[in-house]
Amino acid sequence: MIEKRRNEPLFRRHPNNPILRASDWPYPVHSVFNPGATRLRDGTTLLLCRVEDRRGMSHLCAARSQNGVDGWVIDEQPTLWPDPENHPEELWGIEDPRITFVEELGKYAVAYTAFSKGGPGVALALTEDFRHFDRLGLVMQPDDKDAALLPRRIGGDFVLLHRPMTSDAGAHMWVSGSPDLRNWGHHKLALPARKGGWWDANKVGLSPPPIETPRGWLVLYHGVRQTASGSLYRLGAALFATEAPEQCIRRGDGWIFGPEAPYERAGDVGNVVFPCGYTLDGDAIHLYYGAADTCVALATGSISDILAWLDGHGSD
Repeated sequence: MIEKRRNEPLFRRHPNNPILRASDWPYPVHSVFNPGATRLRDGTTLLLCRVEDRRGMSHLCAARSQNGVDGWVIDEQPTLWPDPENHPEELWGIEDPRITFVEELGKYAVAYTAFSKGGPGVALALTEDFRHFDRLGLVMQPDDKDAALLPRRIGGDFVLLHRPMTSDAGAHMWVSGSPDLRNWGHHKLALPARKGGWWDANKVGLSPPPIETPRGWLVLYHGVRQTASGSLYRLGAALFATEAPEQCIRRGDGWIFGPEAPYERAGDVGNVVFPCGYTLDGDAIHLYYGAADTCVALATGSISDILAWLDGHGSD
C-alpha cells in the first residue's frame, strides 16, 4: 500500500492535451509553447504564449478561455512584439513569460527573457489589460533567465527569482531585491544545482512563479539532466521561508513531473516539460507547460499533496 501511494502522480495530464498547437493560431507560426498564465478579474484564464516564427524568433501572444481548457480566443496579432529599436536587448526575440499580479501596483508584472547579441537577459513589463505594456527594459544582464516576481514586497523590496549562469559553469536560482523594479541588488543564492548523478545536477531554474502557502513559498523548478541523447527537463519542488525567500526550508529529493506522453517526448526539443504558469482554484493547481518546445499542455495537481510529498520525500 505504501508503494502504491509512492507511485501515484502528483500531476495528472488533461485528456485534451495538447490544448494549444501552432495550427490553432490565426496567423502563420512555427510552434507555440512555454506560456505564462493568470486568471483575470472576470474569471477568464489568460495564457501569454511564447510563439516562434519560421525565422526562429519568438514573440508573445495571448490566448483566453472561459474554462482554461478549450474555446481559446487568440489575439489576431502578436500581443507583445520585440522592439529592438527602443530595446536592443530584444533583437533576437522575447521568450518564456512568467506573470505575477502585484496588488500594490494594480498591474500584472511580466518577467520574460530578452534575447540579443549579448545572450539572454531578464526583462520586465507591466500591464493592466494585456493590450498595452510598459516595458521596464533589462533588469538582469546576460546570461540570465527563468525569472518571476513575487506578488508583494518583502522587507520593503520587490523580490525577483532568476537564474544567472555562474563562473563554475553551473546554473543556480538566485533572489534579488529592488525598491522600484528598476534598480536591483541584494543578490543571494537561493537554490544551487546539485552535483554528480542527481536528476537536477548542474542546471536548475524557476518554472512558474512561486506560490505563497501558510508554510512558505512553494517553488516548482526545473532540473536538467544531460544524457547520451540530449537534455532531459523535469520538474521538482522546494519550499522557501515566507519572509526570507532566499532560505530553502525543504527540497524534494526526486522529480515530480517529467516527459512521458508522446507530445512531450517528441518535438523540436524532445523530452521537455517546461511550465511557466499556473492558475489556482483553492487547493487545486492548473499547471500550463510547454511540451517538447512545440505545443502547450495542461496538468492538474494539489498544493497540499505537493507539500505532503515534500515532507515525506525531501531534505531540510
